Amino acid sequence: MRGLVWMKDEGAEYAEADFSSGLKAVGVAIGTDPVPYRLEYSLRTSADYVTELLTVRAHGAGWARALDLRRGTDGIWSCETKCEGELAGPEPGGDMAGLNDALDCDLALSPLTNTMPVLRHGLLKSQGRMGFVMALVQVPHLHVVHHPQSYTHLGPDSVRYESEGFSADLIYDGDGVVTDYPGLARLAVR
Repeated sequence: MRGLVWMKDEGAEYAEADFSSGLKAVGVAIGTDPVPYRLEYSLRTSADYVTELLTVRAHGAGWARALDLRRGTDGIWSCETKCEGELAGPEPGGDMAGLNDALDCDLALSPLTNTMPVLRHGLLKSQGRMGFVMALVQVPHLHVVHHPQSYTHLGPDSVRYESEGFSADLIYDGDGVVTDYPGLARLAVR
């Protein structure tokens, strides 16, 4: 079990992560955009780092959202949601039918979820570029969308992340944890 703290450009995140058989993690994050929020999550993957479960709770002044996102062994995604109060923007959840080619969730603004595809495909060791579809969970709304991304091996500790006109060269440690995500976060406690 590792305790991880990322200092973010617009907040912070703490996670307790276990890499002994896949990835199991619980975490909390605070952010400011588009409104101040507090977010708690729990993540579980299979031994080969394929998402099984992501539960997320987001809270702010006068509102709360909850998401229970699951990927079955048959590749079918499902979710349950809850809403309280007023938060401008999309409702939690989304069209799960469009996610059936996704193996991973991506909790927006969390460096932790950039770990799964990199570890599953050995992208810190093998050269090449790989494309993925993610079940992207937008925060703080917890709206889920189909999101294409690619990861390109740059070296033994770095991978280029690209999606929709955005790219960043991510630095990883020996466990496959993001230590530097330019423009988003830097690992403060390892």
